[in-house]
Amino acid sequence: MRKRHSKRGRRWTAATAAVLATLTAGGCNAGGGGTGQAAPASRPAAPESATTAPTADAEAWHKWGLTPLPPAPTPPAEKSVKLSAGGPVPVLTRIPTSQKVVFITLDDGQEKDPRFIEMMRDLRIPITMFLTNDAIKGDYGYFRHLQGLGNHIQNHTLHHQVMSTLPPAPQKEEVCGDQKTLTTEYGAAPLLFRPPYGVYDAGTEAAVAECGPRAIVLWRESMQIHDMQYQTPEKKLQPGDIILAHFRGPSELKGTTMTQMFAHLLKRIQEQGFTVARLEDYIRPPGG
Repeated sequence: MRKRHSKRGRRWTAATAAVLATLTAGGCNAGGGGTGQAAPASRPAAPESATTAPTADAEAWHKWGLTPLPPAPTPPAEKSVKLSAGGPVPVLTRIPTSQKVVFITLDDGQEKDPRFIEMMRDLRIPITMFLTNDAIKGDYGYFRHLQGLGNHIQNHTLHHQVMSTLPPAPQKEEVCGDQKTLTTEYGAAPLLFRPPYGVYDAGTEAAVAECGPRAIVLWRESMQIHDMQYQTPEKKLQPGDIILAHFRGPSELKGTTMTQMFAHLLKRIQEQGFTVARLEDYIRPPGG
């Protein structure tokens, strides 16, 4: 089911709690233990450059029942999102751009399907991973394979708590703890943070600013099994939209595999005349 995000400073309410109960039933919550079969790499290699990564050919796309998406355009040299080293963190739901691109983000890390790594190697579709330590600690190596393809790993808390229900100190522990673990395991400090369920408050913003990430990232659309749910009345993709999906498997997708769900997502994007770009290529980090 679709996650919902709060406005700045919104208090946790009974209505939000009801949404959370629905989300949990739909498998949005993260748990422990990895089930991946891919052998962990020792440490990540440097991600491939967005301008030098090879593109997939038609045969690779056909292998997955797809036709190729158009190549992503060259990212603008002048980034429309410029992050600062200090001060309040901005909240992003889309990237201002006129290019017909969208950005795919994958949350949690519960499902570790080796076939998904194969799919990403074949198709070279850029993704951004917002990982929760509880969901990935059984198999950190699985995500190193995806990172090695040029995909960035970002912060999604230690335990997937509803942040606005926590006092400031535990919120800081959630963000700083995940920041430390992901930096140690993957060799790069996350630049971005996504609050579980999209729910946050002023305490979350303060924790993010203190722990290292420089922006909070939400979304405009969320991928289910076959189709997307939209947060705008137009129910259409717009240039620069950020799409939410999850590392999920058949037990949460009514028998559908993660690769099948991802193929459906690419078809929905293609039907609307868009292609996929790398989110981090459109954001200027502090000092960048």
